[in-house]
Amino acid sequence: MAGKGFQMGLTDTDICIDAARGKFEAFEFLEGQQQLGQILISVISAMELVQGCKNKAELLIVRRFLGEVVILDISPTISRRALQLMEEFSLSHGLRIPDALIAATALECNLVLYTLNVRHFQMIKGLKIIRPY
Repeated sequence: MAGKGFQMGLTDTDICIDAARGKFEAFEFLEGQQQLGQILISVISAMELVQGCKNKAELLIVRRFLGEVVILDISPTISRRALQLMEEFSLSHGLRIPDALIAATALECNLVLYTLNVRHFQMIKGLKIIRPY
Protein backbone atom coordinates (compact mmCIF):
# COMPACT_ATOMS: atom_id res chain seq x y z
CA MET A 1 0.00 0.00 0.00
CA ALA A 2 2.85 2.42 0.90
CA GLY A 3 0.83 5.59 1.44
CA LYS A 4 -1.79 4.87 -1.22
CA GLY A 5 -1.00 8.06 -3.12
CA PHE A 6 -0.75 10.25 -0.03
CA GLN A 7 2.25 12.22 1.14
CA MET A 8 3.30 12.48 4.75
CA GLY A 9 1.19 15.05 6.56
CA LEU A 10 -0.44 16.09 9.80
CA THR A 11 -3.22 13.74 10.88
CA ASP A 12 -6.22 15.32 12.58
CA THR A 13 -7.78 13.92 15.75
CA ASP A 14 -10.89 12.59 14.02
CA ILE A 15 -8.89 10.04 12.03
CA CYS A 16 -7.19 8.80 15.20
CA ILE A 17 -10.61 8.45 16.85
CA ASP A 18 -11.88 6.45 13.89
CA ALA A 19 -8.88 4.12 14.21
CA ALA A 20 -9.57 3.69 17.93
CA ARG A 21 -13.15 2.76 17.05
CA GLY A 22 -11.88 0.11 14.65
CA LYS A 23 -12.69 1.82 11.36
CA PHE A 24 -10.75 -0.02 8.65
CA GLU A 25 -10.18 3.07 6.46
CA ALA A 26 -8.55 4.90 9.38
CA PHE A 27 -6.22 1.96 10.08
CA GLU A 28 -5.36 1.75 6.40
CA PHE A 29 -4.60 5.47 6.22
CA LEU A 30 -2.45 5.43 9.38
CA GLU A 31 -0.59 2.38 8.13
CA GLY A 32 0.15 4.27 4.91
CA GLN A 33 1.47 7.24 6.86
CA GLN A 34 3.66 4.90 8.90
CA GLN A 35 5.02 3.34 5.71
CA LEU A 36 5.89 6.82 4.43
CA GLY A 37 8.01 7.32 7.53
CA GLN A 38 5.90 8.36 10.49
CA ILE A 39 2.49 9.40 11.71
CA LEU A 40 2.47 13.09 12.63
CA ILE A 41 -0.08 14.61 15.00
CA SER A 42 -0.34 17.90 16.86
CA VAL A 43 0.05 17.96 20.62
CA ILE A 44 -3.52 19.31 20.54
CA SER A 45 -4.71 16.05 18.97
CA ALA A 46 -2.79 14.10 21.62
CA MET A 47 -4.57 16.10 24.34
CA GLU A 48 -7.95 15.60 22.67
CA LEU A 49 -7.37 11.84 22.56
CA VAL A 50 -6.47 11.78 26.27
CA GLN A 51 -9.49 13.94 27.09
CA GLY A 52 -11.76 11.46 25.32
CA CYS A 53 -10.71 8.55 27.53
CA LYS A 54 -13.44 7.23 29.79
CA ASN A 55 -11.24 5.03 31.99
CA LYS A 56 -7.68 3.89 32.68
CA ALA A 57 -7.89 1.07 30.13
CA GLU A 58 -8.71 3.54 27.36
CA LEU A 59 -5.94 5.84 28.58
CA LEU A 60 -3.48 2.96 28.35
CA ILE A 61 -4.51 2.36 24.72
CA VAL A 62 -4.12 6.07 23.91
CA ARG A 63 -0.70 6.18 25.60
CA ARG A 64 0.41 3.18 23.55
CA PHE A 65 -0.77 4.90 20.34
CA LEU A 66 0.93 8.17 21.29
CA GLY A 67 4.17 6.28 21.83
CA GLU A 68 4.09 5.21 18.18
CA VAL A 69 3.50 8.63 16.60
CA VAL A 70 5.45 11.88 16.33
CA ILE A 71 3.77 14.61 18.34
CA LEU A 72 4.46 18.12 17.04
CA ASP A 73 4.62 20.69 19.81
CA ILE A 74 3.29 24.23 19.71
CA SER A 75 6.05 26.74 19.03
CA PRO A 76 5.83 30.51 19.47
CA THR A 77 5.35 30.90 15.68
CA ILE A 78 2.55 28.32 15.69
CA SER A 79 0.90 30.15 18.59
CA ARG A 80 1.07 33.49 16.79
CA ARG A 81 -0.25 31.94 13.57
CA ALA A 82 -3.14 30.35 15.48
CA LEU A 83 -3.97 33.72 17.03
CA GLN A 84 -4.06 35.30 13.57
CA LEU A 85 -6.38 32.51 12.38
CA MET A 86 -8.66 33.04 15.38
CA GLU A 87 -8.83 36.78 14.71
CA GLU A 88 -9.65 36.16 11.08
CA PHE A 89 -12.07 33.22 11.33
CA SER A 90 -13.54 32.78 14.82
CA LEU A 91 -16.41 35.22 14.26
CA SER A 92 -17.01 34.58 10.58
CA HIS A 93 -16.58 30.80 10.49
CA GLY A 94 -16.71 29.65 14.12
CA LEU A 95 -13.06 28.54 14.16
CA ARG A 96 -12.27 27.00 17.54
CA ILE A 97 -8.96 27.14 19.39
CA PRO A 98 -7.96 23.47 18.90
CA ASP A 99 -8.61 23.66 15.15
CA ALA A 100 -6.71 26.96 14.89
CA LEU A 101 -3.70 25.40 16.61
CA ILE A 102 -3.83 22.27 14.44
CA ALA A 103 -4.15 24.35 11.26
CA ALA A 104 -1.32 26.64 12.35
CA THR A 105 0.87 23.59 13.01
CA ALA A 106 0.22 22.28 9.50
CA LEU A 107 0.90 25.70 7.97
CA GLU A 108 4.08 26.41 9.92
CA CYS A 109 5.47 22.90 9.32
CA ASN A 110 4.46 23.03 5.63
CA LEU A 111 2.36 19.87 5.92
CA VAL A 112 -0.86 18.79 4.30
CA LEU A 113 -3.64 18.38 6.88
CA TYR A 114 -5.52 15.08 6.72
CA THR A 115 -8.96 15.48 8.28
CA LEU A 116 -12.53 14.32 7.98
CA ASN A 117 -13.73 17.80 9.01
CA VAL A 118 -12.76 19.69 5.86
CA ARG A 119 -15.36 22.39 6.53
CA HIS A 120 -13.59 23.34 9.79
CA PHE A 121 -10.52 24.38 7.80
CA GLN A 122 -11.55 25.12 4.20
CA MET A 123 -11.55 28.91 4.62
CA ILE A 124 -7.85 29.03 5.58
CA LYS A 125 -5.80 30.17 2.60
CA GLY A 126 -2.58 28.29 1.99
CA LEU A 127 -3.66 25.25 4.03
CA LYS A 128 -3.72 22.09 1.97
CA ILE A 129 -6.53 19.88 3.26
CA ILE A 130 -7.25 16.32 2.21
CA ARG A 131 -10.06 14.04 3.35
CA PRO A 132 -8.28 10.66 3.12
CA TYR A 133 -11.41 8.47 3.10
